[in-house]
Amino acid sequence: MAVRVEKSVCALDCPDTCALLVNVDEAGRGSKLRGDPSHPITRGFLCGKVAQYLEREYHPDRLLYPLRRTGPKGSGKFSRIGWDEALDEVAYQFQKCSEEFGPESILPYSYAGTMGMLNGSGMDRRFFHRLGASQLDRTICSAAGGAALLASQGTKFGTEPEQFAKSRLIIAWGANILGTNVHLWPFIDEARRQGAQFYVIDPVKNRTGRLADKHFAVNPGSDLALALGLIHVILRNELQDKEYVSAYTRGFDELAAVAKQYPPERAAELTGIPAAEIEALAIKYATTRPAAIRVNYGVQRSDRGGSAVRAIAALPVLTGSWREVGGGLQLTTSGAFEFDTLSLQRPDLQRLSPLGRPARVVNMSRLGHALNELEGPRVHALCVYNSNPGAIAPNQKGVIAGLQRSDLFTVVLEHFLTDTAEYADVVLPATTFLEHTDLYLAYGHYFTQLARPALARPGEVKSNVEIFRALAKRMRFDDACFEDSEDDMIRDLLNSNSEFLKGISLEQLEENRSIRLRVSEEGTPFLPFAEGGFRTASGKFDFGGESLRYTPPVESRRGDAELHARFPLEMISSKNDDSMNSTFGYRGSVDSQTAVLAIHPADAAARGITQGMLIRAFNDRGFCFRSAVISDRVKAGVVHVPSVRWNRTSVDGLGVNQLTSERLTDLGGGATFYSCLVDVAPAE
Repeated sequence: MAVRVEKSVCALDCPDTCALLVNVDEAGRGSKLRGDPSHPITRGFLCGKVAQYLEREYHPDRLLYPLRRTGPKGSGKFSRIGWDEALDEVAYQFQKCSEEFGPESILPYSYAGTMGMLNGSGMDRRFFHRLGASQLDRTICSAAGGAALLASQGTKFGTEPEQFAKSRLIIAWGANILGTNVHLWPFIDEARRQGAQFYVIDPVKNRTGRLADKHFAVNPGSDLALALGLIHVILRNELQDKEYVSAYTRGFDELAAVAKQYPPERAAELTGIPAAEIEALAIKYATTRPAAIRVNYGVQRSDRGGSAVRAIAALPVLTGSWREVGGGLQLTTSGAFEFDTLSLQRPDLQRLSPLGRPARVVNMSRLGHALNELEGPRVHALCVYNSNPGAIAPNQKGVIAGLQRSDLFTVVLEHFLTDTAEYADVVLPATTFLEHTDLYLAYGHYFTQLARPALARPGEVKSNVEIFRALAKRMRFDDACFEDSEDDMIRDLLNSNSEFLKGISLEQLEENRSIRLRVSEEGTPFLPFAEGGFRTASGKFDFGGESLRYTPPVESRRGDAELHARFPLEMISSKNDDSMNSTFGYRGSVDSQTAVLAIHPADAAARGITQGMLIRAFNDRGFCFRSAVISDRVKAGVVHVPSVRWNRTSVDGLGVNQLTSERLTDLGGGATFYSCLVDVAPAE
């Protein structure tokens, strides 16, 4: 059969947002997926996760038709129904809950299962705003770091990935680049070929750390103390760019006073990194020009994670590194995508809801609490899409207990019968990103992209946009916005007053599919803060010095002493290289990679644990079983569990988030996945 090549965009939660090419036959079936070689970031290759995506597209277990539960919640027993019956049931249950308990008894739960603007935060937001449902505070991944940048910089800009090729020193801080940001690696590799050095700061010596010139095994949750130690050395040795600091910052004296209390010796006690190495790292960073920091969200998944990001973000400001091509810092670039999200999400529709006002806000990182303890009103209906909270949310025991409630109606939009979907009353089959139209931002580069359907849809799947549009009709929402087409919504998003979007139209995107934001003149590097230009109220970088004093996480070796005595191991459950949270949990290779717990040889010997032994990790919240991997890639006192495994593939159906808490970060109300004390023993 003849083959044509279609363009698309990877919608998964990754900073790279790759441009794709898909070979498609005359029947609309895809036969090959690859990276677009013409895209400046994708550069013709894909990660191992997405290179196999057509296997997901045509997997025999993919959901193709609406389902209604026929067995007990969690049994996975369903029967096929038609779309009219499914949508009528959902609309009826939502209307019933709204009338009996108030519309705030309905809770949407979603995150970044797709990064597409329309299917991720478009018609769904309109629907729930008009309904008057509880609003979801989407905090589970990036909230603390984002809040830190907004407090300090006033915006979420970062160094372009292309500029890393010009750096002479690159520090990956809590960033497993090869596992979670692989398209940055060629630029790092190019810099290293020209003599640059590459350092990694991470509690776990992962793939990226093993390839570094130096790896610093920081104690979990002590990144703020390390940053303050580095600042101490920089200021003590007067290595700061005094002109830049004087012209473009505020709060320097307060920062200096706090940093003075963290000499290398004290920072060493808190971080586990020798004082001499902290001293050398600070001097190396401050005297190497240009130097770039790639900090990732792992840093902020701890009690003081927001402040840690804020202190790390101060480093390129102190050294004036933002002046230079190849300098600065990247956590995210998302702030430059200044779309008109108000026109997309329509929060004004809340005035037309039965409440007549904005609904309450529920933090998604405390879903267990929301489903079991929240009152005024209690949650009686849950709509899950673009997420799998039964596996990925903290306090898994509480989340599952909530999903099991007989008085909770749950509808899930999904591709597979996930751990969450097994507890649903109704399951609705959703399109993949290869089957619908969407507009994409990125949080690792500055290209906006358009995707059109590349593949024919199997079965009766529908896009999120179509599902929520149909539900709005059944709820008799006659507002004109629910009739908007996907193109209407894209035009509205692009119709903002932002200089970064000036001249970018749907027609241009239709022709080119990928367009660089107008962040700088064509061919000119984007240096957002070379001459200040911070978007805080003062127009200056705000150090926030007094707020940066370090307090060890409650669940850490220097936190609650009694708790640490009972559970002496700090658990890191960071992202697995070949997973995307729980997205690919059905793959046997992914399941085996997430079925292990890495433990230091000394800790294993003290517990009678041998290689490959089935072991039990536990604390007061719960337990789970994994196979032991004895390795020095973790330091003594630390264990590592790659996440996130599907619960039902685990022994006793227990996932790693049985162990994590609903404690929140200092900024942004984010999840503290990496502040978690456990102990480990051979399984009984």
